[in-house]
Amino acid sequence: MLGSITQDIVAAAEQLPRPGETITGASLARYPGGKGANQAFAAQRLGAQVALLACVGEDAAADHAQSLLRAEGVDLSQMQIAAAEHTGVALICVSTQSGENQISVAPGANRLLQLSPLPTPRFDGVMCQLEAPLDVLRAARSYAPFLCLNAAPARDLPGDLLHIPDLLIVNETEAAFYGAALHTGPGLVALTLGADGAVLLREGAEIARQPGFAVEVLDSTGAGDCFSAGLVVALLRGLSPAAALRYACAAGALACTTPGAQPSAPTQATLSRFLEAQGR
Repeated sequence: MLGSITQDIVAAAEQLPRPGETITGASLARYPGGKGANQAFAAQRLGAQVALLACVGEDAAADHAQSLLRAEGVDLSQMQIAAAEHTGVALICVSTQSGENQISVAPGANRLLQLSPLPTPRFDGVMCQLEAPLDVLRAARSYAPFLCLNAAPARDLPGDLLHIPDLLIVNETEAAFYGAALHTGPGLVALTLGADGAVLLREGAEIARQPGFAVEVLDSTGAGDCFSAGLVVALLRGLSPAAALRYACAAGALACTTPGAQPSAPTQATLSRFLEAQGR
């Protein structure tokens, strides 16, 4: 796994504030977060052996940001420390009514992530996101035979970065931002549709579709990261595209039922029981 790591500061209130509006009465919580760390944690919980290449500051937040990863057994030997920067922070507002969120990230040390020597042994797959420097992302192609790019948050990219991955993952907002450029490469494209599930495409043609699973949504923070981790884990295990998409959608749905990005990631056993209960 290659990507960002943050401390998430979460304010949960009945509704999200409108521009210029102040909402009071929120509850406050702090969780380890960052798209790279969240996906690493979720993949480890789903039974993969995961190493995370990321960068933290030399501060108290760094220990908290790594705490759940360390407890879950994620390999943190590739973690970099930027003494002159703070560990990344994400400020998150969550609606207790809808589970929807608003997120603002101060990347801090994540901007200073540097290229690392090729890991030994080589990994089966590498996942990365757009919260890391682009030169590092481009070099990730050499780290493993399978490369997934969760092209989030949406940002202007050199065209080749959308052609390199074997799997691109985007939500509807990100898909609209990138447009037809998403479908000009040879890899798979996974488009998440929120409560409506997800679609897998290749060169613009749909190859699999999975409706959403009905769950009680408490907090959608991290649901996309659990989906991404689930899809990559399932594909690397050799599941068919349709079966892998079902597995990933279930992981994303379960993540909505518990507050916090990493605490909400389901275990492999929990996910298996959930899918069995859903039937075919």
